Amino acid sequence: MSLKNKLHNIKEKYKGKKMAPAFNALHTFLYLPNETTHNGTHVKAADDLKRTMNTVIMALVPCLIFGIFNAGYQHYLATGAIEASHGFLGGTFWTFDNLIHGAWKVLPLVIVSYGVGLAVEFLFAVIKGHEVEEGYLVTGMLVPLIVPIDIPLWMLAVAVIFGVVIGKEVFGGTGMNILNPALTIRAFLFFAYPTWMSGDKVWVSEAVERAGTADAISGETILGAYAQNNTLPGIDQWDMFWGLIPGSIGETSKFLIIIGALFLIFTKIGSWRIMLSTVIGALVMGLIFNGVVSAEIIGESSKFYGLMNVPFWQHLIIGSVLFGAVYMATDPVTAAQTNKGKWIYGFLIGFISIMIRVFNPAYPEGVFLAILLMNVFAPTIDHYVVQGNVKKRMKRLKVKTA
Repeated sequence: MSLKNKLHNIKEKYKGKKMAPAFNALHTFLYLPNETTHNGTHVKAADDLKRTMNTVIMALVPCLIFGIFNAGYQHYLATGAIEASHGFLGGTFWTFDNLIHGAWKVLPLVIVSYGVGLAVEFLFAVIKGHEVEEGYLVTGMLVPLIVPIDIPLWMLAVAVIFGVVIGKEVFGGTGMNILNPALTIRAFLFFAYPTWMSGDKVWVSEAVERAGTADAISGETILGAYAQNNTLPGIDQWDMFWGLIPGSIGETSKFLIIIGALFLIFTKIGSWRIMLSTVIGALVMGLIFNGVVSAEIIGESSKFYGLMNVPFWQHLIIGSVLFGAVYMATDPVTAAQTNKGKWIYGFLIGFISIMIRVFNPAYPEGVFLAILLMNVFAPTIDHYVVQGNVKKRMKRLKVKTA
């Protein structure tokens, strides 16, 4: 008897019992459902929630693999084992060692994220008697990509429990939540353990300073350095674009994020309106700051305005604006649903992200807080967009019947 048939028999055996959702989830995860529609008015398509989540995961895998490589590369660079290399492949002769060290650090984060998160999902499914849905498949992949490389695993586990329970399950599960669960987890980490989310060493694995050298690296992100009017020696715009910089595991390579965005747009999973409007909003806010602030006015010693002098376009290749725009803001559950609402929603995310980045030097990465804020206002935006369309139609109706 095949494994599929054995699981199907177990599923049938426990049908109607308390553990049925757990066995159903395991069967659905491994195989397609046995039940299909044969007649009646059904829309038959190849896509479903499982395939949608798997498509997003496929778009995230390149960022994960490069994040593993970059974690090792930044570690060996910080410890002085290698010299800085420019270009997409970085230290070519250290690639295998980079991957080994990065995998040793990153894969436990992935295991804890999925293990703890799915355990909570299964627990709630059994207690409440509903089916386990595939919504956490993407969240479980996103969480390791948006946290520091050296965050303790117990902190991640606590944050995942909080994010899944408070961010999703209390609202009724997948499709009912108003906040992005992955961002809820990151927000919990920021407010509960701020030194781990805004420190200078945790962004590079086991970072140590090379005292007495001109290119010492302590693990500080570029955003953190710019916020203090400092720069990281040996890092140029191409390093920022390819991803050879310190930062969260999945956010650094803007090249791979753009490839993932094109893939999601091509498969019609991600909204190009939200992605584009988020980028436009960030550029507009950056242009405003570049236009009203100059080094002559504020003085070169001012730390408060450090990020105001960053060229507006450079905001897109430092930090998580692009990552948030592609993988977070486009969440179909928490984002705006109307076309006009998507433009407004995305623009405000980009606009507010750069505003938080500039005005809060202690937390220069503001994109995740901006997305959470707009998650709350997304239903309101859609409401007024719909009401505006209703009023326009009523006016046209009055003109025609007058």
